[in-house]
Amino acid sequence: MPTPAVLALLSPWASGLMLAAAVAAVLLLIGLAIWSARDRAFESTASVAEAYDRWTDDQLLERLWGDHVHLGHYGSPPETRDFRAAKADFVHELARWSGLDQLPKGSTVLDVGCGIGGSARILARDYGLNVLGISISPGQIQRAQELTPEGLSCRFAVMDALDLQLENGSFDAVWSVEAGPHMPDKQRYADELLRVLKPGGLLAVADWNRRDPEVKPLNRKERWVMHQLLVQWAHPEFASIPGFRRNLEQSPWSSGALVETGDWSRETLPSWIESILEGVRRPKAVLGLGPKAVLMGLRESPTLLLMHWGFATGMMQFGVFRTRKPAA
Repeated sequence: MPTPAVLALLSPWASGLMLAAAVAAVLLLIGLAIWSARDRAFESTASVAEAYDRWTDDQLLERLWGDHVHLGHYGSPPETRDFRAAKADFVHELARWSGLDQLPKGSTVLDVGCGIGGSARILARDYGLNVLGISISPGQIQRAQELTPEGLSCRFAVMDALDLQLENGSFDAVWSVEAGPHMPDKQRYADELLRVLKPGGLLAVADWNRRDPEVKPLNRKERWVMHQLLVQWAHPEFASIPGFRRNLEQSPWSSGALVETGDWSRETLPSWIESILEGVRRPKAVLGLGPKAVLMGLRESPTLLLMHWGFATGMMQFGVFRTRKPAA
């Protein structure tokens, strides 16, 4: 049993810990209250654009996540890694896995759902590729242009991924990271990715996917969680990994391409909790934006926790897809 002297030393520490726990509980309750009061259900591509415009304009994601609005890669097996460095590592891992790192310098790449241009800048700077990044969000495109230094071979345009205003077979590679969940028509999304890809070109896609319902349907708890993951972040539906592979292989633009897939759920899983901890590690980044940003950060925490639960339990999977379109 601890002596009185030890208890005296531990008392301030224990009090501080209890206070921190109480503050954390209050903040979580505030976040839950805001979260449950109003969702951001998908209505149309315009609602997706509006959501990303708001997230870009309030600067919270950029302050916390840096240039990349996507998950990080923490290695196989996952290990402790800097939050922002893991996001850049993800780009390099996908470039290697898909073969984009072997493309000749000057090759043309379309980045579908480019965010504020983090991946596009890495592909241009580190691999010498000529990148066009597109997003449905004018706010994201404006910010991507502002962040891109002169002389870097990447440019950006507002464009709907389901109606690409681009010529058939016009890119040596097509790259898309975490854009699919916002697409109401997964087949059309797959068709457009392949339509603009040249014969012999490379496709690299990474997405949040649901477990294949043919393997194991959702139970009652999972259906509730899935509903929240859809309506809180403007997602119409998640494809399964086998389902989206079929979308790609059955596309009239596939030219008979065979699609390889992988599951990076384990490698990316730490990202969800790290996204919350980043706010603790960088309090000035949040507080400097004012009370509204603090409330917005608290509002996103429940969804981040549900995402972690979904990927940790296997209800969700992080799918990666690669193929080379057969030469004509």
